[in-house]
Amino acid sequence: KNMSNELFRGIGLSEEKAVETLKNAMLSKALEQIIVDARKHTSSIDWSIGKLLYAVASRVRTPERLAFLAKYIATKQIASSLQADAAVDYLKDHPVDSIDEADFESACGVGIAISSEEIEKKVSTLIEAHKSDLLAQRYRFGPALLTMARKSDLKWADGKAVKTEVDKQIEAILGPKTKEDVSKPGKAKSVKVASVEVKPEEGKQSGMVGEAANFHKPGENYKTDRYVVTPKTMEMLQHHLNVTGGRVLTRFPPEPNGILHIGHAKAINFNFKYAATHNGLCNLRYDDTNPENEEERFFRGILDTVKWLGHNPWRITHSSDYFDELYELAVELIRRGLAYVCHQQHKEIQGHNPPPSPWRNRPIDESLTLFEDMRKGKIDEGEATLRMKMIMEDGKVDPVAYRIKFVPHARTKDKWCIYPTYDYTHCLCDSLENITHSLCTKEFQARRSSYYWLCNALDLYCPVQWEYGRLNFLYTVVSKRKIGQLIREGIVDDWDDPRLFTLAALKRRGVPREAVHRFTAKVGVTMSQTVLDPAMLNSCIRDELNATAQRAMAVFDPLKLTLVNFPAEKAIQVEVANVPPDASEGVDCGKHAIPFNRVVYIDKSDFREEADKHFRRLAPGQPVGLKHSGHEIGRA
Repeated sequence: KNMSNELFRGIGLSEEKAVETLKNAMLSKALEQIIVDARKHTSSIDWSIGKLLYAVASRVRTPERLAFLAKYIATKQIASSLQADAAVDYLKDHPVDSIDEADFESACGVGIAISSEEIEKKVSTLIEAHKSDLLAQRYRFGPALLTMARKSDLKWADGKAVKTEVDKQIEAILGPKTKEDVSKPGKAKSVKVASVEVKPEEGKQSGMVGEAANFHKPGENYKTDRYVVTPKTMEMLQHHLNVTGGRVLTRFPPEPNGILHIGHAKAINFNFKYAATHNGLCNLRYDDTNPENEEERFFRGILDTVKWLGHNPWRITHSSDYFDELYELAVELIRRGLAYVCHQQHKEIQGHNPPPSPWRNRPIDESLTLFEDMRKGKIDEGEATLRMKMIMEDGKVDPVAYRIKFVPHARTKDKWCIYPTYDYTHCLCDSLENITHSLCTKEFQARRSSYYWLCNALDLYCPVQWEYGRLNFLYTVVSKRKIGQLIREGIVDDWDDPRLFTLAALKRRGVPREAVHRFTAKVGVTMSQTVLDPAMLNSCIRDELNATAQRAMAVFDPLKLTLVNFPAEKAIQVEVANVPPDASEGVDCGKHAIPFNRVVYIDKSDFREEADKHFRRLAPGQPVGLKHSGHEIGRA
């Protein structure tokens, strides 16, 4: 690690950035390789080269492609971030083809030199074409002009030179900036809650925004950064498209060891709504690989919650549906020399720097025999595991694929005494179900490398894992493990105790599901972790109830009034909106009729015999209007 740190510092990384990079084993390996390859073509690497090497290593994992790009960057044929991005995009569009260097260089702007005279001429032509907009919007149109310039024939020109020329020509037309030019335009007021800032108009989302808008299309998995392409990738993708018809397929994979909480609502809505937005389908898949923690009521509760939120799964599946296939794939992994039976204890292999396993290189036949013994119950619990020969994103070595548990399963009963881990099960079930977008929260980012490695190691279709920020709450408990402890200690009654923020508790509290949707839409889907005050959820509940709750009138401390000059012989039926128009957000919630009679009741606090100047209700000589009636009343 010290050598790698020096290597990374040598290209211009700060000490802090170098240490951070070393924590990511896959990135470190790619960066080390591209630096070594670049040094074959240059005697020194300054930061102008180093930052491009780092950017490319962050997106590309294939050794041959890294070596190819290193040559262009080291010789400064690729000298800008724009060129580097174009180079990576070109390689992603040609995942297995041999590279046509002339075509590649053309796509990346290699060898293109644009003189200052050409920049001046092209900027002048561009401004002339949009002169009316420039005169109308003045300096505020400058950024738009600059963007258009960079997307035109000046794409590969020096960015600073283009900006300088655009600014110079704009000033020549408009003159110096005025006070109005430098004043900031008014902005919509935003509401800040905890660490998330949300503008009022963003409360309802009609489509995908942010990173989700850039997700790959079905069959174009290879265009995703850090996706691993093998000689069989394109064949597997074509088979996948033949099976799915090019349809988006997602899944919501909860573990049935508790009831879902408000954070899960974000995951449920994201998976189901992403599929629906793209005319796709979403599975509900129970990740039931920990039999000691699973109960039938949790299976039912999860499905009830998903349906309460208004979603209908395309298929309801279980990880246990695939136990036979998963076992056969584990055997195949051993046969390929990519997994082994290990006897290190659980405490020995915890953490990121455990001692190497002395059984890592044991003979394949020996591991096959021992794995079969594990399946037949011949080895005690904790005495053996099946481990995969790979390094995870965070540097963890050889994660466990199977462990022994002498616990009957809720569905398979006592058929199995070995159960697969999440690291092994998750990606293979996604592959077997032809999932296109495996949407996970950020804590699973470290598992992405094992996800891709395992699918490719077994020559299976490999979905793309996308991560988004987890939703956390202040001042409350949402962890299923901690809620379970509160229940066992009698501090709360059950999973639907109204003091909790489980979805069952919110439902019992009377929270409408639309309020939960309003809340998750307001929070949005971001790549950063989100920590919120419960007040934000309560605000969304109030907004939803204000917009949808039908109004009723009641008098708690009544005072009887008789209208001596009531304008009719019998009661008049007055139409009243179920929800006031100013609160219903443009939705017609209907009307109901109430009788307006000679006798009415008002609250005693709304009348005074003697009133001061601040009292604005009924008093002698001070009439008031009766809401909805269109009449004014006063004391006779």
